[in-house]
Amino acid sequence: MTDTAERFVESADGTRIAVYEEGNPDGPTVVLVHGWPDSHVLWDGVVPLLADRFRVIRYDNRGVGASAVPGHFSSYTMARFADDFAAVAAAVSPDSPVHVLAHDWGSVGVWEYLARPESASVVASFTSVSGPSSDHLNRFVIDGLKRPYRPRRFVRGLSQLARLSYMGAFSTPVLAPAAVRFAFARGEMRRRLLKDGIAPEAIHHSETFAGDAANSMKVYRANFFRGLRQARADHRVDVPVQLIVNVNDPFVRSYAFADIGSWVPRLWRRDLIAGHWAPMSHPAQLARAVTQLVDHLAGAPAHRELTRARVGVDRPPFGDQLVSVTGAGSGIGRATALAFAAQGAEVLVSDIDEDAAVATVAQITAAGGSGHAYRLDVADADAVNRFAEQVCDSHGVPDILVNNAGVGHAGMFLDTSAEQYDRVLDINFGGVVNCCRAFAPRMVARGEGGHVVNVSSMAAYAPTQVMNAYATSKAAVFMFSDCLRAELDPAGIGLTTVCPGVVDTNIIDGTQFDLPGYESEIDALRTRIKKGFAFRRYGPEKVAKAILDAVQKKKPVRPVTPEAYLVYGAAHAFPQVMRSTARSNLR
Repeated sequence: MTDTAERFVESADGTRIAVYEEGNPDGPTVVLVHGWPDSHVLWDGVVPLLADRFRVIRYDNRGVGASAVPGHFSSYTMARFADDFAAVAAAVSPDSPVHVLAHDWGSVGVWEYLARPESASVVASFTSVSGPSSDHLNRFVIDGLKRPYRPRRFVRGLSQLARLSYMGAFSTPVLAPAAVRFAFARGEMRRRLLKDGIAPEAIHHSETFAGDAANSMKVYRANFFRGLRQARADHRVDVPVQLIVNVNDPFVRSYAFADIGSWVPRLWRRDLIAGHWAPMSHPAQLARAVTQLVDHLAGAPAHRELTRARVGVDRPPFGDQLVSVTGAGSGIGRATALAFAAQGAEVLVSDIDEDAAVATVAQITAAGGSGHAYRLDVADADAVNRFAEQVCDSHGVPDILVNNAGVGHAGMFLDTSAEQYDRVLDINFGGVVNCCRAFAPRMVARGEGGHVVNVSSMAAYAPTQVMNAYATSKAAVFMFSDCLRAELDPAGIGLTTVCPGVVDTNIIDGTQFDLPGYESEIDALRTRIKKGFAFRRYGPEKVAKAILDAVQKKKPVRPVTPEAYLVYGAAHAFPQVMRSTARSNLR
């Protein structure tokens, strides 16, 4: 993306600031403010996502791009950055307040401006990315260091200070700018961004990037030591603020924002699974966050993501979360859907029996919850993909995905037809794979983490010759989950493998028995098993409780029922014993 300076704005000290405008001239005005070592080009990936809706304003900070380059470091204090923002806002939108999205030192400068009494009439909302208020950060670090008797807070304060120690070196005149110019001219910054996983086409630097970075390093000398020495006693901000907290940011840790709510009464916080340069790595997420906040402040109902991000609101454990549960027309699936709804979640109830799914939703709504019924055959990959697309378009990306749908089967391998064996695998294992393939990429792309629950079984680690197809399908789910858990972990998505034992559900009603020669006894056998399950008195609601607990505690594997725990231990400690017990059967 290329553009030219539409105008120059003169700041309070006479510094000329280059301003760029594009987008919808009739839309709300959004001002994008960059930090070090970038220029307005930083936002090249974000602007196209905002341009249809918003009038987008960018500008080069002093010392960068087409803006003037003051010579003395005292011209780079945050007070001067605040002056620059004030001048730009007054020039581009003199009669109405602007919305702001700012990153790094640009965000710090906007925080500085928000300490001024006139800011509430100039700024309609502020979305801050990896750039906390220097006052708030000072209070977090210094107050923590003053309280060694609170070890957790002390260690975090010390750790955050250590992560900012590079700023001391960057404050060195002459040598530091020369070193940065040399390194950046040879592609060091680009290599760093590529190492952080940012795609080459997403890296946006101006042609004068190395020189801009060197010229604007005075920002460190002007602010770092000053920020450690002094801070406002009470930097209260009355403007609506949205924090984008990059949880993998190596410079500003997520816990450093813990106290911001004390100074900002209207605060939203979104934790993004990203590093420091989220404007390059996650432009869609930033654009979506800004759009949702602006729309809500204009009177639209808050999007679920925004509602969940509101700080200082009491909510149930799964309040404002979207949960998808397959096989939720009965048994464990229904109990799990009801349990999540009772804890505040909006639940997507799917089942191959649409009437059963509707009945589950009726129970949810009767109890005051929110649910939506869908017919879904999890063994049909195309149907699952259509379901995922419909769900994400209508409701958003689920926060929690519970892959529960399954069927029972009894019979030895040599007695089971190929068609029946494949059917069990297609539903019990293929259904889990299909749902993960359809939803997991969307969860990763959203960048806000989440959780997947794959319902396996005690049979996954308890070999039984008369449950070959069923045990094999559940063992496949177990191993698939172990592999996928490692893959999803960098995206902040947890995965729990749930392994119930003997649970009183209606699964036996739909279980296929392949027992040649015993056809006349199958009904009686089915009745005996159902009576045994009922006598066990371990209902699906207990499994649902375990699932919710495992999600909250991010447990990787959760056996359910005492025998499931016992067999899980025995399978690892005495594998030969487990193999020997496989010779027993139902006949």
